[in-house]
Amino acid sequence: MPGRESVWDYPRPPRVETDSRHLAVVVGSVVVASTNAGLRLLETSHPPAFYFPRGDVRMEYLRTSPDRTLCEWKGTATHWDIAVGTTLVRRAAWSYERPRDEYTAIEGHLAFYPGKALCTVDGEAVMCQPGDFYGGWITPETDGPFKGGPGTRSW
Repeated sequence: MPGRESVWDYPRPPRVETDSRHLAVVVGSVVVASTNAGLRLLETSHPPAFYFPRGDVRMEYLRTSPDRTLCEWKGTATHWDIAVGTTLVRRAAWSYERPRDEYTAIEGHLAFYPGKALCTVDGEAVMCQPGDFYGGWITPETDGPFKGGPGTRSW
């Protein structure tokens, strides 16, 4: 349908593209991140992951987590907790501090899990990708089925 994207048309390996829509991440009543200079990572079977320039993230609310994960395409991810007042949201964000050469565009950027905070695109709340591993943002224009739910790990 016009104006809609199937995640099955996204490339593998993933592609990074700019996105000038307003992206925001809110925990409680605090805007932790807000940008119109986001990056969108598109990968087959996944809703897009949105990356914020570090300068548009209120880093005083983020703490590095000891957790690391490995992506076959981008390299080793650093995970971040968000602490707002007495609220601690573990593993709410991730970054690639030294991504592989093909993904240097996301260096210095952070991505957020929409299941851990209120994430919006142009003021509209997004839905989170199924499961607890991936951090894709499901927006109204994005069609699945999406990887992440039970039985989809091997897709």
